[in-house]
Amino acid sequence: MFQAPEKTTINCAVNGKLQTLHGFPMERLLDVLREQLHLTGTKEGCGEGECGACSVMIDGAIVNSCLVPVAQVAGCSIKTIEGVALGDDQLHEVQQAFIECGGAQCGICTPEW
Repeated sequence: MFQAPEKTTINCAVNGKLQTLHGFPMERLLDVLREQLHLTGTKEGCGEGECGACSVMIDGAIVNSCLVPVAQVAGCSIKTIEGVALGDDQLHEVQQAFIECGGAQCGICTPEW
């Protein structure tokens, strides 16, 4: 009889804060970030790792979170677009430019920060 995989616990740092995530080992990091941590700046575009709308940094490397199983980030440091702000009240220059110029992170022309 087929037995469905159970959710696992993953400890990692997200935007400088220690987090405990719960998910199926092959669940996409993109979905866990959006649904559990409500970090909706990470978007789903193509869902195939082509557009970059879901880009995050894992241990300093930019990756497509739609292709990363959440089990692979155990012990890692993850930074989302929300985490690039310089402080509580101070946006990063890229974030400020998006606001001032009406930019959108669709992933086609602006996949990296």
